[in-house]
Amino acid sequence: MTMNLLKQIAGSRLPVTFYRTEDIDQVRILRAAGLVVALVPSPSDPLSMSGSATAAQVLAITQKGREELAKFSYPESRPPRWRNRSPRFTARPRSYASGPPRPSSVRHLPQ
Repeated sequence: MTMNLLKQIAGSRLPVTFYRTEDIDQVRILRAAGLVVALVPSPSDPLSMSGSATAAQVLAITQKGREELAKFSYPESRPPRWRNRSPRFTARPRSYASGPPRPSSVRHLPQ
């Protein structure tokens, strides 16, 4: 689960903020492992070390975090999107070089 969160962080614009308790706990694990630089609030009651944190903010992914992502081949190498698109402009072959075809019944008078 924690590696999935690391992949999600890698695919997001940083800094990214998490508000759910499960996500905050996972950010704590990632920070303790040295995979991310994050601001994680201390518990709301420091004497009993309990209470819920309101948010955690990930500022950066460390080099160690990038190495872990590389083990899972993330980001996956895929071809650029623009190569899969059909072109907007298409060239039509022009079968005549001197302009549109003229009907044979039209005669030009000398001027």
